[in-house]
Amino acid sequence: MNKTTTTPNIPAPERSENSRQLLWNEARSVFPIYLALAKQIEEEIPFSQDKRILPEKPSLELFSEVRVWLDAMDQKVMAHQLRHLLQMTTLNANESGLQALIQRHLRKPAKTTADRHKIDFLLVQYFALCAPAKIYHKQILPADVAQVMKPVLGEADPAPLAWCEPLEKMIEALRGFRSLREILKTDFIEQGRKVKESAGGMFYDPAALLVFIRFNFLLRRTLIELMHADLIAIRGGLTQLENAGVQTMDCHHYGLSAVEPLGKIREAADEWKQPFQKEYTERSVSQAFEKLLGLRTDVERALEKAGGKASENISVLGTSGSLRGVFPVKNAAGEIAPPAKEGRGNEKAAAPEAGSKAEPPAPLDFESCMEQIWEQLIAAPPTRGRSMTTIRVGNARILMSSWEVTAFVSEDGPAAEDLRRAVVARALVTAATESAKEAGDATPLGKALTVGRVEASRLQERVDLAKQAKDTEAAVNLGISAKRLLSALDEAEKL
Repeated sequence: MNKTTTTPNIPAPERSENSRQLLWNEARSVFPIYLALAKQIEEEIPFSQDKRILPEKPSLELFSEVRVWLDAMDQKVMAHQLRHLLQMTTLNANESGLQALIQRHLRKPAKTTADRHKIDFLLVQYFALCAPAKIYHKQILPADVAQVMKPVLGEADPAPLAWCEPLEKMIEALRGFRSLREILKTDFIEQGRKVKESAGGMFYDPAALLVFIRFNFLLRRTLIELMHADLIAIRGGLTQLENAGVQTMDCHHYGLSAVEPLGKIREAADEWKQPFQKEYTERSVSQAFEKLLGLRTDVERALEKAGGKASENISVLGTSGSLRGVFPVKNAAGEIAPPAKEGRGNEKAAAPEAGSKAEPPAPLDFESCMEQIWEQLIAAPPTRGRSMTTIRVGNARILMSSWEVTAFVSEDGPAAEDLRRAVVARALVTAATESAKEAGDATPLGKALTVGRVEASRLQERVDLAKQAKDTEAAVNLGISAKRLLSALDEAEKL
């Protein structure tokens, strides 16, 4: 295989006044990110406070100073530091800043391994930010990735590449995993790394980048979903132990003592974070997930000890002895199905009488939609942490981020109320859009659009207030939820 360097169609700037202005515009877009990175890694910033807002037209001296400093920062900042910054601040929601940062790194004539790691992360981060709600939680196709990444990679061909076939096979295999333990028996993270390293310069071919983006996103999504399921099982088991009067348990598989208070274990489960926040390798990720599985083993053994047999002791256990009631079940498409209501798990919907037509469901109002969401989350309460949860409203599946779930199940206050309203508005618009596509009746959609626009405007005001109050977490969460609502509105308005 010829592994000569192939670079996306990002033209090298010409030496002209116009090209210098284009480079300056790019520098202005990424400058706030680099300022934040410098503060994060405690690097001295050679620009006084009054010079940190760059003018539209630079002097030659300022142009040179900024470019030299940005180049120097590129040598010092590692991918995990960039990851931590973008995942924890409002900079993550800045689409233009991310695009400029990606193009800045892709345009480098000579790229190091560190550059590749950063590009690899930034591309999937951009996809996660910009992917519309309708494809975010389905089995994403290469054409979906090509469409979302078009502003960054241009017209990239989504056709399969022969040398990327190992990744395609792994993507196909991801659909079949039902537990974190299953996927940890593979070496998917290591295999993915080897394909990237063996690609050489071909890694930067736009068609190859599409494959890597899709693989990275789907692998991480699968890991998070399976991790989320184990944490739900652990929390459900701890609740049963508490109800049974158990106060301590043996946690040696988790790395603690044989007599640990249940309250301490619950705190550990609630605060458990996915291992993507710091510098990580396939080894560190596997070790973190193995520890989580150790905690689940400890909880299940404590349940068996408390009741003799787990299947006789706790209501959340199925007849096979597995934590079925708190373990999300995936369908054939690899999506987590919504929980069935108690007592209705095996019931079939009554068939309409011969000759009669099934009536379309009545349009949802705001309060009934919120109630539906609440019921699903209460039926299988998700855990804290950076994970994703899928609920169903009508014929639509709605992807909820961890902070949106938390706003429903465990938090209250102005920000939580705003997030709940944002999710409900998005659910109403998405459900009405799906209904309009299937039934051809756009009347309910008009009402949902009205609600959605009002909530989108209200949400943007709340984002601005959070920024003014320097409440970074609320601003980030509200900003991304607002963007998802706007995406749903855009999709609906195309009908």
